[in-house]
Amino acid sequence: MTDPWVALEPGADPAERARFLRRAHDTFTKAGTVPRPVRSVVADSWRRSARAGVGPDGTASVELMDGELGAYRAEHPLARVMPLFRELMGTFAADGEHLLAVCDAHGRLLWVEGHAATRRKAQSMNFVPGARWAESAVGTNAPGTAVAVNRPVQVFAAEHFIRRVQPWTCAAAPVHDPRTGRVLGAVDITGGDGLAHPHSLGFVQAVARAAESHLALLAPEHPAGDTAELTALGCDEARLFAGGRKVRLSRRHSELLVLLARHPEGLTGDELLCALYEDESVTPVTLRAELARLRGFLGPGLLASRPYRLTVPVESDVAAVERHLETGAITAAAAAYTGPLLPCSQAPAVVHLRRRLADGLRAALIARRDPDLLADWAHAPWGEDDLDVWRALAAVRPTPTVRARLAALETELTAPALPPIRPSARSSIRPPVRPPVRPPVRPPVR
Repeated sequence: MTDPWVALEPGADPAERARFLRRAHDTFTKAGTVPRPVRSVVADSWRRSARAGVGPDGTASVELMDGELGAYRAEHPLARVMPLFRELMGTFAADGEHLLAVCDAHGRLLWVEGHAATRRKAQSMNFVPGARWAESAVGTNAPGTAVAVNRPVQVFAAEHFIRRVQPWTCAAAPVHDPRTGRVLGAVDITGGDGLAHPHSLGFVQAVARAAESHLALLAPEHPAGDTAELTALGCDEARLFAGGRKVRLSRRHSELLVLLARHPEGLTGDELLCALYEDESVTPVTLRAELARLRGFLGPGLLASRPYRLTVPVESDVAAVERHLETGAITAAAAAYTGPLLPCSQAPAVVHLRRRLADGLRAALIARRDPDLLADWAHAPWGEDDLDVWRALAAVRPTPTVRARLAALETELTAPALPPIRPSARSSIRPPVRPPVRPPVRPPVR
């Protein structure tokens, strides 16, 4: 095979290849070995599927339904390119008795369209909107594997890990956010053996690239002039898009903008002092100087005083996560959460908000019991030691890897603490006794 990402080389007999793949699949499910010449991309995917605990007789589960599916689709970035997908692939899918499918970065199908009879057949294996087709849930399949390996992939017949999917052939390509490079999901074409051709793989790849270019045109680099956009999750220095400019803020300015964005009505100088500084010796003069530097950095007219407030509406990633949690859109909230709020900040109000946001999301994830969302949190830097999340993940996905990590965490976090070291009775060293420090009386910040 010259290209390992293409299912059938030109001239190959699809029926003969399918028979060989069924025998190879049976061998793997019984003995755990992959006979040659199963493609390396498929062999690796089979192994990942087995490690994830996927069984060959399983089926996809529908997890987004009705209102939640509609709300999630409406806010998903790929909704903006669905007209393009339909224009480029709709006729091809309908005329060829195929299906056009689009999934998110977790392998959840958001749209499944195309030939009516083919759609009815696909319903028997839950290839429907809202179903989870992540590789870790249903094994090797084009949309799930494409987002897992982050590249276009074609899956033919018994290369699918689950047996009830093996009569199908599919090709999918990931779609990326043109600004961040993050995988947004994948576009897929699903149907019969005729799709096991290099052209179908090239086709979906071209459609994915066209969608990325279209997203770049639809999403301007900067927000509208009367709105500012603040990004503060997962980074110590926030980024602000305002007035046609993109600025990177210092840590203190990041804290100020986060607090002012949450209080469009404004905050007094005394309120900002309490919110920003644990050290009560910080004077109002220090805060006024910081605010003056921020005003000069942002440019004229954006920061007003008495009280201190921003003069344009601010949309922040923190507010987006909170809105999703309030409406019960847990999947959307998890997708919008890119890390703790200003992780190194020690400002009391920022610390409180950071904890409240993270605790609210992790509690929702634990209650939701979605193995992919739990796994995303558990394997992120902020969740790798989260014992409650690992326990929830082990309950819904008890793979050897998950169980081993949970056991290690329980041993580490529940081990008795070492007794404190007491100074020797003969030691003449005594800790210094310091007099209490009275906090100074602060004059008001004007």
